[in-house]
Amino acid sequence: MLFNSYPFILLFLPVVLAGYFWFGRRSNLAPVIWLALASLAFYAIGSWQFVALLLLSIAFNYGVGHLLIVAKLTPPQRKAALALGVVGDLLVLGIFKYAGFATDNINALFGTHLAVHILLPVGISFYTFTQIAFLVDAYRGQVAAYALPHYALFVTYFPHLIAGPILHHKDMIPQFEREESKHPDPHLILCGMIIFAIGLFKKTCLADGIQPLVALAFDARAPSFDQAWLGALAYTFQLYFDFSGYSDMAIGISLMFGIFLPINFNSPYKATSIVDFWRRWHMTLSQFLRDYLYIPLGGNRRGRVLRYVNLLLTMLLGGLWHGAAWTFVIWGALHGVYLCVNHAFNALVPSVPAILARPVRFAGAVLTFLAVVAAWVFFRAERVDWALRILNAMADPANIVFGREEIAALVMVSIYAALVWLAPNTQAIMGYDHGNRRVGEAMRAGRMRPLVLYGASLVLALGILGIQSHSEFIYFRF
Repeated sequence: MLFNSYPFILLFLPVVLAGYFWFGRRSNLAPVIWLALASLAFYAIGSWQFVALLLLSIAFNYGVGHLLIVAKLTPPQRKAALALGVVGDLLVLGIFKYAGFATDNINALFGTHLAVHILLPVGISFYTFTQIAFLVDAYRGQVAAYALPHYALFVTYFPHLIAGPILHHKDMIPQFEREESKHPDPHLILCGMIIFAIGLFKKTCLADGIQPLVALAFDARAPSFDQAWLGALAYTFQLYFDFSGYSDMAIGISLMFGIFLPINFNSPYKATSIVDFWRRWHMTLSQFLRDYLYIPLGGNRRGRVLRYVNLLLTMLLGGLWHGAAWTFVIWGALHGVYLCVNHAFNALVPSVPAILARPVRFAGAVLTFLAVVAAWVFFRAERVDWALRILNAMADPANIVFGREEIAALVMVSIYAALVWLAPNTQAIMGYDHGNRRVGEAMRAGRMRPLVLYGASLVLALGILGIQSHSEFIYFRF
C-alpha cells in the first residue's frame, strides 16, 4: 500500500488510528498488538506472498536475540549465536536480492545459461539491517529483554517498513512501551498531519511533477549536452523530493501515533563537502554503515591507508545494499573515492584562512553537488554503458539542442533548484526535535498557527489532488 493513495489516506490510516487510541483506553499492550497486526496488514496488501518470510525473519531474530540476552551462554557460544543470526540474515538477503545478479555474472564469465528468477521482497533490506543491528547490540550486552509484541512492532511498524528510515531498537521500543503514547495528543496529531501534508506535496507534486524530464537523458539514445544535464538534474531533484517526501510522510504518520521517528534528511544538497553530504542524506543508513560496518572494520584506528580501504569497502557494500547491479557498485565506489579524497584534503589542509573560508565553502558546495549528480547517473541508469553515454554527453558542450522543450525544462529545473537551496526543510519549519521529543513549539505557543495551518491546508489539498493512480517511491526497490 502506498502512503500517497486514497485508500491509505481516507481509510487505512483513520481506522488504524481510531483502533490504536480505542485500545489505548483499555490496555497498554493491546494497542501494540493492534498496531503490529495493522502493520502486517499494510504489508500484506501489497506484498502478501512475502508475509510468511517477514514473520519467519522476526521469529528467527527474536529467538537468536533471546539467546544472547537471556540465556547464560559462554563467550564462544555467544559468538556462535551472533554468527548464526547475522549469517542467517545475510543468507536470506543474498538469496532474494543477489542470486540473480550472481547468476548473470557467472553466465557472462563462463558462457553458461543458468537462470534464476526470484522476486525481491519489498522492504527486505530495511528490516534485515534493522534486525542485524539488534543482534549485534544484543551480543554487546546493550539490549534489554523485550516482549515479542514490542519487538514485532519494532520490525513491522508500517510508517518505516517499506522504505525506512532504518530504526534502532533503543530509540523505538521504549516509545512503544510508554503508556502516554497510547492516548491521543491533539498537538502531535496536528503536527503529524502538517508534516505528512508537506511530504505528500513533495511526492505527488514535486517528485512526480519533474519525473517526465528524466527521460531527456535516460530514455534518449543519444542525448545532447543540454539534454543530458537537464535529465540528470531532473533525476537529482526527483530522487530528492521522492525520498524526502517519503521520510516526511513516515515521520508525520508516526507522530499521529505519538511516536517520534529519526530524521532521515537534512537538506543534503546544501552540503559543503561529501562528508557533510553523508551526514545529511539517508542519515539512518549512514549511521548504520558507520556503527555496524565501518567501525567494526577498524574505522580510522589503524592508520590512514586502512582508513581509506575501510571507507571504500563500506561504500561499496552500501552501494550493493541499494541494488544488485554493477551500476550500484560503481555508485558506491564513486562515493567511497569521494570520501577518501575529502578526508585526504582535510588532512593536507587542516585549516583555511578566515578570508577564504566563505569562497572555499561555496566552491565545496558546488563541487559536492556536481560529484553527487555524476554519481546519480550510475544510480539511475539501467546499465553501465548507458550511464557512460550520458556522462560523455554531459562532457561535450559542442553538442547542444536547446529547443523549446529544453528551455521549458531549464525553467522547471531552476525552480526546483531554488526550492532545494533557498527553502527551509520540514524539520526547520516544524521545529522537529527527535532527540528531545519536541515538535511545533512555536505553534503550541500560538506564534505561527494561522500561517502554518493555511500553508499546510494548501499543500495537503495540492498533494491529494496530485495523487496518481500508481506512483511508487523510488526507494521501494531497495
